[in-house]
Amino acid sequence: MKYIIIGGVAGGATAAARTRRNDENGEIILIEKGEYISYANCGLPYYIGGVIDNREKLFVQTPATFGKRFNIDVRVKNEAIRIDTAHHTIAIRQSDGVVYNETYDKLLLSPGASPVKPPLEGIDNEGIFTLRNVKDTDHIKNFISNKKIKRAVIVGAGFIGLEMAENLHNAGIEVSIVEMANQVMSPLDYSMAAYVQQELLQKGVKLYLEKSVSGFRKIDEQLQVMLKSGETIDTDMVLLSIGVRAETTLAKTADVKIGEAGGIWVDEYLQTSVQDIYAVGDAIEFPHPVTHKPWLNFLANPANRQARIVADNMVFGHNTTYEGAIGTAIAKVFDMTVASTGLAAKRLKQMDINYCSSVTHSASHAGYYPGAMPMTIKITFDPQSGRLFGAQCIGHEGVDKRIDQISVIIKNEGTIYDLMKLEQTYAPPFSSAKDPVAIAGYVAGNIINGTMPVITWRDFYKADLSDAMLIDTRTQEEYSFGAIGGAVNIPLDELREHLDEIPRDKTIYVYCAVGLRGYLAQRILMGRGYKNVSNISGGYKTYSTAIAALKYLENQNSFSVPENNLQKSLLTSDDAQSELTYTGTIHKIDACGLQCPGPVMKMKKTIDSITEGERIQITATDAGFARDAEAWCRTTGNKLIS
Repeated sequence: MKYIIIGGVAGGATAAARTRRNDENGEIILIEKGEYISYANCGLPYYIGGVIDNREKLFVQTPATFGKRFNIDVRVKNEAIRIDTAHHTIAIRQSDGVVYNETYDKLLLSPGASPVKPPLEGIDNEGIFTLRNVKDTDHIKNFISNKKIKRAVIVGAGFIGLEMAENLHNAGIEVSIVEMANQVMSPLDYSMAAYVQQELLQKGVKLYLEKSVSGFRKIDEQLQVMLKSGETIDTDMVLLSIGVRAETTLAKTADVKIGEAGGIWVDEYLQTSVQDIYAVGDAIEFPHPVTHKPWLNFLANPANRQARIVADNMVFGHNTTYEGAIGTAIAKVFDMTVASTGLAAKRLKQMDINYCSSVTHSASHAGYYPGAMPMTIKITFDPQSGRLFGAQCIGHEGVDKRIDQISVIIKNEGTIYDLMKLEQTYAPPFSSAKDPVAIAGYVAGNIINGTMPVITWRDFYKADLSDAMLIDTRTQEEYSFGAIGGAVNIPLDELREHLDEIPRDKTIYVYCAVGLRGYLAQRILMGRGYKNVSNISGGYKTYSTAIAALKYLENQNSFSVPENNLQKSLLTSDDAQSELTYTGTIHKIDACGLQCPGPVMKMKKTIDSITEGERIQITATDAGFARDAEAWCRTTGNKLIS
């Protein structure tokens, strides 16, 4: 049997190795148009940023070692250009331009995807890059080193774009991001993306949201990015991270069917519409396990799984089926981890699928054990059966563990009740007795059974409050740090004493910091006969973060984004000199693991106990703390130095 495999990165290399393990005597030829095979695509941004300092660590195998170990004829710098299905031959062009033919018994296409590069004015200027392979990486790395780059513009705010933003920032480069959408990371719902935007702004990354690039100009050694709004951004380099498209050029030469999503159509055995031709990886489309509609999934994990399955099917016959992928992805964005799986609320809405959602805020492990970090989980589910549709998780620690657990349940057509049934390890350094995943399930269960009617931040934002009452159930101190406009502060522990102040003939909305006290207040009111009481999902933390993002969008043309951190936007020249010469007492406070307003309350308590002129230095992990601290200082007359 003679196998030819086109493409030598994730899917192709894995399929070649698996085919050899299945068939020791078959002839296997691996064709790769680039210079390298089996390299770590996902590690490229970290090599550019210097986190991975040794370039050789990116390569799992070299063509020579891979060929030797698996007895495979590896041909790099060879490009497959045409397939003749009638004669089972494929035309291959060498780097010197010579074209030759090879016959095959089984042919596997793993051509991947190519970066989108729109035909904009000046797009071929020096200093404008895409990042897809090792060659791209070397060009970017050399350009940064040789030109001593100080500023960079990233066009597109997807996972790769944000990973590059962090790594360029770590390399000492000022970063701006231009994104057509009204948020970063399009797989996320707006309210979840708001936390990521908050993190980026606090790190000094400049965001140009709802902005489109119209072209590029080269002025001396400088690039100018032109926006359709008329604005321009001066920079030293540009990275295009607009997206990728399935590479189907070769498949079309064989009249292989291209599906409705634009990828190579394959059946459940990963065979194309042409017998003996198979396909895997970024180039294929496959039905989504939840919607059963074809979609494109540009992720390494599914590509490797497909490669194992297709190798078995090419060698042993069609015995193994592929179940499809739900799109489980994760990214590190500075100090934050962002992950998603399945279908977000906005995608369900686009598909007109009925759904409910819940937002919960938990700690990554037991709050009394040092180092607990805040974590936000949003899940979407069927309002009747409770079947899980998707999840998003944002935090600093333990995000990967939680999203992986939820993805397993979604792939197995599980429900929110399965989240409750998960038996997880528990010890204070690792989790809580009620894990954040279980809490997400309990809250969703309360929503379905009517125990906790909720309203989302967006629906509340649009709601008519003329015939409603909004109750803030937090403490008076928390309320003073910031509240939703029009809210009446009745702390939870005093609620029963103020029932005569709450009308029974109006809609009642309640909220607290993250949702728990709002729920308890809701149960009190419903238990006392109130009929129309809704809890704002995710509490003040979710609402205030999403609204802050909306206000940023509305005011971004006049919004002053710090160049590095809060210090430059708040420090006057006199303050700067004072900072350098200050020799007084600095009280150091650890507020890590506390969710806002916890850090602000700890800051206030410390300030109340120190003398005039002394300072505090507070360390916190809640992403909203910097914004809340600045606002609190301005309203109380204290000075935020940095």
